[in-house]
Amino acid sequence: MHTDFERCVRAVQSKDARFDGWFFTAVLTTRIYCRPSCPVVPPKVRNMSFYPSAAAAQQAGFRACKRCRPDASPGSPQWNERADLVARAMRLIADGVVDRDGVPGLASRLGYSTRQVERQLLAELGAGPLALARAQRAQTARLLIETTALPMGEAAFAAGFSSIRTFNDTVREVFGLSPTELRARVARGRPAATPGELSLRLPFRAPLNPDNLFGHLAATAVPGVEEWRDGAYRRTLRLPHGPGIVSLSPQPDHIACRLRLTDLRDLAHAISRCRWLLDLDADPVAVDAQLSSDPVLAPLVAKAPGRRVPRVADGPEFAVRAVLGQQISTAAARTHAGRLVTAHGEPLDDPGGGLTHLFPDPAALAALDPAALAMPQTRRTTLTTLVATLADGELDLDVGSDWQRARAQLSALPGFGPWTVESIAMRALGDPDAFLPGDLGIRWAAKELGLPTTPAALTRHAAAWAPWRAYAVQYLWATGDHAVNTLPTTGAA
Repeated sequence: MHTDFERCVRAVQSKDARFDGWFFTAVLTTRIYCRPSCPVVPPKVRNMSFYPSAAAAQQAGFRACKRCRPDASPGSPQWNERADLVARAMRLIADGVVDRDGVPGLASRLGYSTRQVERQLLAELGAGPLALARAQRAQTARLLIETTALPMGEAAFAAGFSSIRTFNDTVREVFGLSPTELRARVARGRPAATPGELSLRLPFRAPLNPDNLFGHLAATAVPGVEEWRDGAYRRTLRLPHGPGIVSLSPQPDHIACRLRLTDLRDLAHAISRCRWLLDLDADPVAVDAQLSSDPVLAPLVAKAPGRRVPRVADGPEFAVRAVLGQQISTAAARTHAGRLVTAHGEPLDDPGGGLTHLFPDPAALAALDPAALAMPQTRRTTLTTLVATLADGELDLDVGSDWQRARAQLSALPGFGPWTVESIAMRALGDPDAFLPGDLGIRWAAKELGLPTTPAALTRHAAAWAPWRAYAVQYLWATGDHAVNTLPTTGAA
């Protein structure tokens, strides 16, 4: 969008928050870059320049506005709507792959050469993978400086910088203040109320309807791994440097996020997983506009706009849970998953909460005795084949996966029908066009609304909802009387 100068100017002059993250406005006279909705008086048109990413603006010599904090705006929805090389690369960079494995590790995950990845990112975003990762490190550094009382040296290494000097230079270049000055602006860093916890605000594009989002997560929560407590969804996280626990609570203009991490180097990765889990980088205006063009869906969208797709924090975990939940109730699926967690999950402490384990990873599940699984033989075969494929790395269900390749690999496994494959595509892979025409809840909703009820006919009708059929699923599910559609009441569950 940044190449459409007139459209960008209109968005800036109207302070349209819908375009935050789509592009960034650089002011040639002040050398500052802002988000489109910046509350200050818009600059003269002749002084505006537009960039597709914060990294590109920083690379061009602009520093972040202290008023609107463009580095903290919601991410571009393009990276969750697309499955091409650039979109997959951006999801992986946000997930911290470059910081952990370098650009060669990113290229290897994508299946392309380093040169090809750099060329395509530069062509579309005006910045290569190192610059994009550097911009993310700068944002992580600001969070640590402003929300913790960590010594600056510890904050530097936790944010992913290799030296304190680089940390100081980057913070000063990007934010126009030294780390000490940045902390002084927010009352000496506002340390977390609870020792060992970080308190953050996760932004999103309005509107956001939390009912089905948090209702689904709470209703399907695996005992010991997830819970609803005191108005927040809480779960354990498997992170590169150690386990973590996150608490997520919906607020009118943000998601309140509290993180307890074993190692602060996992902060950026944890934030990325939380945003992915809650689908916070979606563009609800575009989604709802497309779905509202269907007279059947229009009243559902108007009644509760801004529904998100409840995703997952870990793709392989959800694939295992999807198999456990085949042809049984939600309650029975939770019971089966809870037993698996107790027997094979990694224990952890949760002071004041009810979380007890990390969900077992594929390597742990690959070593289990199939005879110990209380399920039909065919489903045992399905589960053991899946975990073996995940454990040996043949199947990639992570945020940067190739959606169509993953679908084909899943479909080739025994016991994987269209419902299981599309459920994984929707919630683990994040494909916004995944669709479940054979799901019982969808078929019931279709019958009540006068839509075709056979999978083939409903799929033909739903072609007009593309590329947002996963969101249409949320609106159709919401017509039923089920706990997944209701924001839980305050308390433990």
